[in-house]
Amino acid sequence: MSEINRREFIEKAAVATGVLALGGGAVNAAEDKKKPLRSAADKIKLGKTGITSSLVGIGTGSVGYNKGSNQTRLGQEKFTTLIRHAFDSGITFFDVADQYGSHPYLKEAIKGLPRDKFVIQSKIIHRTADEARADLDRFRQELGVDYIDIVLMHVVTEPDWNTRYQGVKDVLSEAKRKGIIRAHGCSCHSLSALEAAAADPWVEVDLARYNPWGKHMDNRRGEPEANAPGHVTPVLKKMRAAGKGVIGMKILAQGDMLKGDDRLARARESLRFGLGSGVLDMMVIGFESQQQITEVLGETRLALADIQQRTA
Repeated sequence: MSEINRREFIEKAAVATGVLALGGGAVNAAEDKKKPLRSAADKIKLGKTGITSSLVGIGTGSVGYNKGSNQTRLGQEKFTTLIRHAFDSGITFFDVADQYGSHPYLKEAIKGLPRDKFVIQSKIIHRTADEARADLDRFRQELGVDYIDIVLMHVVTEPDWNTRYQGVKDVLSEAKRKGIIRAHGCSCHSLSALEAAAADPWVEVDLARYNPWGKHMDNRRGEPEANAPGHVTPVLKKMRAAGKGVIGMKILAQGDMLKGDDRLARARESLRFGLGSGVLDMMVIGFESQQQITEVLGETRLALADIQQRTA
């Protein structure tokens, strides 16, 4: 099967899977199930966490490593402008991480915004209980907040990560009991880790790589990237069935699909795929400019309209 035919097949299957969700009023758990989602700013409930967010969130970790990312490399003034433009456009979910160095940048960007009007998700890369406990205290100071809505174990890859790093899980569970965080989970960077996350009741939120091309996604070793969506989709379906909040990342293939004259068509293709999949509650996109936000949010509206029309 050619890559184009494979992609068309996967997209049609995803849309068919999403019919029930859309017919019930949303790409998975909108606040008002009788009202279809129309835009990226429409609110959804994230699994069983009790957390409400915009359908699309903004990430701050494009090419993020060693305490830097494309967003933080913009500098504080442009970073703040980017976050404020996102918020003014209806985006209420901010994804940060220690690895990206984006905590202090977000602290400045959210000054003056009502704390109950946005969601912060951060991530811990350390793997011992003592490090994780210290991280949580430092993260809140760096962000200037009393609590963090979601904290994930970052970049888990091992098939037994959920038993190997039990100490970190215990720290996050304790933090939830104390009101320091509202939900915990992981970001997966291997198919075996994703499968372990799906089976573990402790995981309340999962950040999963998902796009129709299989680029930068979890996959079976040795298989072409085009096969990745076929392997990941049933795992995410299992997660959602268990009530976990599932957040899609790498929706635009780490920004690869926002390059070139056909970028908007490719963006809509990927958005239509993710939004019609029936396996995502929401998605996070690493916007790097106000123009990207405006363009992608416009394409999100069109993708949602496409799905509604195709499933009517």
